[in-house]
Amino acid sequence: QVQLVESGGGLVQPGGSLRLSCAASGSIFSLMGWYRQAPGKQRELVATITSGGVANYADSVKGRFTISRDSAKNTVYLQMNGLKPEDTATYYCNAPDILLPSIIYWGKGTLVTVSS
Repeated sequence: QVQLVESGGGLVQPGGSLRLSCAASGSIFSLMGWYRQAPGKQRELVATITSGGVANYADSVKGRFTISRDSAKNTVYLQMNGLKPEDTATYYCNAPDILLPSIIYWGKGTLVTVSS
């Protein structure tokens, strides 16, 4: 059974930092990513990373967020620096099935709140 479990969310002041983790089990993945959904808005891509370490970022987080992965631990991370109130959202880990990419796995999400 494939599971993606996020952790690391919380309340942080503007300008602060958080590090999110997503531990995967039940499979390995070529591509993993982070998405977020703010209240009343659609879910949007934050960042993705391939098994080879090639990263892709949404324009809104470039230069502030860094995605990385530890293949030995089957875990992907999102280091978030310079957080802004508009980064407030539930952050979800995402990974397409390595054999059937049309099957997408999602974690349950972790809430990040940026507020003073």
